[in-house]
Amino acid sequence: PEDDVESVLADAVTATADQGGVVVIPAFAVDRTEVVLWHLDRLVRAGRIPRLPVFVDSPMALRALGVYRRAAADGSPEVRPELHGQALFGALDLREASTVEESKAINVRRGPFVIVSASGMATGGRVLHHLAERLGSSRNTVLLVGFQAPGTRGDRLARGAPTVKLLGGYRRVRAHIVHVDLSAHADQDDLVAWL
Repeated sequence: PEDDVESVLADAVTATADQGGVVVIPAFAVDRTEVVLWHLDRLVRAGRIPRLPVFVDSPMALRALGVYRRAAADGSPEVRPELHGQALFGALDLREASTVEESKAINVRRGPFVIVSASGMATGGRVLHHLAERLGSSRNTVLLVGFQAPGTRGDRLARGAPTVKLLGGYRRVRAHIVHVDLSAHADQDDLVAWL
């Protein structure tokens, strides 16, 4: 990304935590969740953000996280050598929500904390319930961490929509919306240039 991703993340998390709010991060379950956690871990280690509970609420993301953890522990050539034999994301207060009950319990908690939940463009999945609970308060932040396809709920949020349709009704958007692009794949121009 061309932006200073970690500064954007640090500012969003710190400002939200200072208000006692919640950072909701819609993230793709495979790879994007791990990239988000990697950045958050680096920021906690550097003292740039407070050590808050970080909930990962997506069964698929948790299974993928297990694959990443095993690969790092086993020294897989697919993982950076400096991570071999290490427990990934050790600086985070990482909490896993596998069951529906654990997911629901997150929404009765008071902040500050962070939720990373699928789907990345806020089109479905458990993140919808977290958005429904948190969009209405200016203490909270929705952190969009990748490309938001036109017409998706994530796109509408990124464009500053005052309301979004969610779970059968319209919700007013009072939460702060922050967009940073952590997409790791080539876009159209890069693919055409490669061809």
